[in-house]
Amino acid sequence: MERFTHLDEKGQAIMVDVTQKEETQRIAVAGGSIYVGEEVFSAIIEDTVPKGDVLACARVAGIMAAKKTSDLIPLCHPLPLGSVSVEFEMEEETFSIRCRSRVKLAGQTGVEMEALTAVSVALLTVYDMCKAINKRMEIGKICLEEKSGGKSGYFVRHD
Repeated sequence: MERFTHLDEKGQAIMVDVTQKEETQRIAVAGGSIYVGEEVFSAIIEDTVPKGDVLACARVAGIMAAKKTSDLIPLCHPLPLGSVSVEFEMEEETFSIRCRSRVKLAGQTGVEMEALTAVSVALLTVYDMCKAINKRMEIGKICLEEKSGGKSGYFVRHD
């Protein structure tokens, strides 16, 4: 019977032992979006949101979140990340903002959770900075888009 990697023989939660795993270059790309509505969308474009530069703040928040993922997700390894990027694309036709994070490291475990955390916190930061204008914003479609490295190899989401 196959054993779950985050449980010991007694069913107790454990952190996976990665010390014997080969160090490889690992990359994860995650994405997500937030529907903000026309008023917030315009305020971000025109840089008139009272709290300041929304996307600059959200970018920094996403990068910081990726670095703190192991503090947020139980049993997640603290990792010496090599790079984290958080980018935004304004989608005028839907009054939405698309966020994409790319996390990279040379290590013994993957960075999918770090990329997903970066996107989640970046989008939450957009919400926080703009909630005084519109509380009906909606965050969604957060997912792993691509990953490489490690035993499971290459993955790309095809939607």
